[in-house]
Amino acid sequence: MKTFELKGEIRSDFGKKAATELRKQDLIPCNLYGGESNVTFAVKTNDVRKLVYTPDTQVVELEIGGKKHHAVVKELQFHPVKELIFHIDFLEVNEKKPVTVEVPVQLTGLAEGVKAGGKLSLEARKLKVSAIYTNLPDRVVIDVTNLGLGKKIQVCDLQFEDYKIMNVPDQMVAQVKATRASKQA
Repeated sequence: MKTFELKGEIRSDFGKKAATELRKQDLIPCNLYGGESNVTFAVKTNDVRKLVYTPDTQVVELEIGGKKHHAVVKELQFHPVKELIFHIDFLEVNEKKPVTVEVPVQLTGLAEGVKAGGKLSLEARKLKVSAIYTNLPDRVVIDVTNLGLGKKIQVCDLQFEDYKIMNVPDQMVAQVKATRASKQA
């Protein structure tokens, strides 16, 4: 999993007025949970763009007040009309406690059903994965080479050694749908 470095400033003022003032200064209010104590801080908007606007899941190395913390993004809040980031919640991670995050799905291979005229459909773009943060994958890679026409892959069909998928077992991940051309053939 990729690591993203981010520097933050500890903030002492709380509440709606303080958050509005931070946003006027082009800063985003943030919280860090899950460690010894909760930390409230602010980061520059430009510093988090490459963290937020990417499909990859990344471990964030936060430097707040001279201390370093390893964390993952737990929740993002956006302005309802403008695409401005309102707030970010980080969850501190360590080597002892597993963490659950959403990881993008990547399909590999040419499915047999596609060769027969079907259409491959990715039904779940992200899956919830639970693991120790050092074992979290960049992407959940699924080989669809043996997937025939009208067949599907569900969460219960997926088994991985380093991490566990936490979605509902009967959730569909990918399927090969029959097209009109394949039905006529």
